[in-house]
Amino acid sequence: MKRLLLIVLLLLFSLGASAQDVSRQSEQKKRLEEEIEFINRQLKEILSKEKASTLELTLIRKKISNRKAIIEGIDKEIAEIGRNINAKTRSIQTLQREIDTLESYYARLVRNTYKNRDTKVWFMYLFASESIGQGYRRFSYLKNLANIVNEQGIKIREKQAQLELEKKELENMKKEAEATRAEREKEYKELLREENMSRQVADNLSKSRKQQMRELEKKRQQVERLNREIESILSKTVKTQQKEKTPIDYTLSGMFEQNKGKLPWPVAKGVVVGKYGVHYHPVYKNLKLPENNGIDISTSKNAEVLCVFDGVVKQIIMMPGYNQCVLIQHGNYFTFYCKLKKVNVKNGDKVTTGEPIGILNEEGNTSELHFQIWKGTTKQNPAVWLRPR
Repeated sequence: MKRLLLIVLLLLFSLGASAQDVSRQSEQKKRLEEEIEFINRQLKEILSKEKASTLELTLIRKKISNRKAIIEGIDKEIAEIGRNINAKTRSIQTLQREIDTLESYYARLVRNTYKNRDTKVWFMYLFASESIGQGYRRFSYLKNLANIVNEQGIKIREKQAQLELEKKELENMKKEAEATRAEREKEYKELLREENMSRQVADNLSKSRKQQMRELEKKRQQVERLNREIESILSKTVKTQQKEKTPIDYTLSGMFEQNKGKLPWPVAKGVVVGKYGVHYHPVYKNLKLPENNGIDISTSKNAEVLCVFDGVVKQIIMMPGYNQCVLIQHGNYFTFYCKLKKVNVKNGDKVTTGEPIGILNEEGNTSELHFQIWKGTTKQNPAVWLRPR
């Protein structure tokens, strides 16, 4: 009984884990498809106004990455369906063997019943018993023979009904596998088309190296100026707090820290087009880009910027290439929001999670938010603080 119970528990756990995996894959696929649809809208807006740009290439490559993740998920789904089909086929074969055994036994019972249909034969069979006990057993056997035959017939019909059900389930699995393979083929064709588009944009960008270098140098100066300004502001803020012995809300700091990986996004919809840290140009692979102390999120034109956690507006500054920037303090943590054309808050305002703090400046037909997170004077990677999408 203990072994049986253990087997049942393991089976239930396996089924539950499998259902969770399917649910997670379905949710991930939906999220990736929604992001691809958003990227398509972003690309449509960019292409209607601009020539080939690094932003366009970044979005296309992000779409390719999502598409590959979808195909990988479909491959796992196909493999799982294949395993289920094999298991169902083995189950049907086992069931068919059971039915064959039952039918063979049933045939012997019917023959015995037919042989003993004459009551004279019954009496002869009983009187030939060597003892009273054997006679009683023979009497019980003959008495219950008809019932046994009927019960055996019912068992066979039940097994045959179960077999038909199993065969229908197997057929449905095969249809599901066929549909899933067709879906994979469709996604793969889209992937090839997007990879071709990526190569074309990269080729166009490679033809304008001088222009790319000029834009990159301008961007480098803007980034370095912004980084110096933010580091200076945070250093002065921390020093002032220490000098004036301004109490830091460590309770708020703790709450902020507990939400690592769970913070809401600073825009309703968006795609990360600039990652944290040092990276290289998407076309000129040996060309290092300016260090990014945060992330850049491409979003809808004039999108609202949302505060990611309760805090206090510490400072609002104006920076070339970044428009208005808002610094918000959350105890010992700071969040920084750049490229706003309109700001709804002022220094000293208390803000709450999800509260709109301003509207982004348009860049063509889209907008882009530069977002940073700091712990005191130590920069953080915002990607590990925001909740997964």
